Amino acid sequence: VQLQASGGGLAQAGGSRRLSCSASGRAFINYTVAWFRQAPGKEREFVSAVKYGVGTTYYGDFVKGRFTISRDNDKRTVYLQMNSLQPEDTAVYYCAAASFLHNDHYSTERYYNFWGQGTQVTVSS
Repeated sequence: VQLQASGGGLAQAGGSRRLSCSASGRAFINYTVAWFRQAPGKEREFVSAVKYGVGTTYYGDFVKGRFTISRDNDKRTVYLQMNSLQPEDTAVYYCAAASFLHNDHYSTERYYNFWGQGTQVTVSS
């Protein structure tokens, strides 16, 4: 499967952005799709994931109710709605996918074998 991330850009603190991850290929419903992010000088970290099939959602601790992940299997797209953005949310956001990913692995990037190109989100104070 090939992934295309989009929706990044500039936002002011307290603002919102919606990222999209569009997938090509078949059987999209069988893939857990996640968002990771990497800020300058920092390691890549888990943001959120939506499980294959039933669509159970997972979030990194820092999200604290500000972000919402969702998927539209008909459109083969996963969305990340980000609200109450803060300057520390500035990063390149990557989407990633893995088929039939075990529940224990949703936040571990090495288990994802398909990655999008990343989209930059910059939040100004």
